[in-house]
Amino acid sequence: MPANNQQQLSFLQEKIEQIGSAIFFNLSDSVLKLPTSIISNLKMDDYGYVWFFVKKPKQSLQEFETEFPVRLDFFKKGVDYFLQVGGKGWVVNDPEIVNTFADMFGDHLNNASWFNEVVLVKVKVLKAEYYETQPKGSLSWWQQAVHTVSAWFGSNPVGHNTYFPAS
Repeated sequence: MPANNQQQLSFLQEKIEQIGSAIFFNLSDSVLKLPTSIISNLKMDDYGYVWFFVKKPKQSLQEFETEFPVRLDFFKKGVDYFLQVGGKGWVVNDPEIVNTFADMFGDHLNNASWFNEVVLVKVKVLKAEYYETQPKGSLSWWQQAVHTVSAWFGSNPVGHNTYFPAS
């Protein structure tokens, strides 16, 4: 387990980049909230924020909470670990900040309507649960599948670490 906050952040940045996508859950009790979404092309900065775009809801963004609890589940087939990240999320409306993240999406830069269909979200990582899904050594594909499913549901994960990079 990485010792200090910067090592924890670097470890999480590497693991998030390797997976490259997640399921975004807005855990707010509000009636109007950003819907559960599959997100990709995310970036984790050196301050512990994960940045990504989600589809803009049909309602006006002014009707939504400005901050809300979030869970991000990172999983990718063939990767021997997954992450469950908890934190606080914000919708980012500042056009200057949105434009700085537009560089990450080069294919969409020429499509101005794409930016009208999405909203930038930042999530401060407060807690990250890291689970290894495959044990050391060789197992049959069936044993590996059983270990992976067991880890998903919290029973007997092979390796598990909890990180608190914001503390």
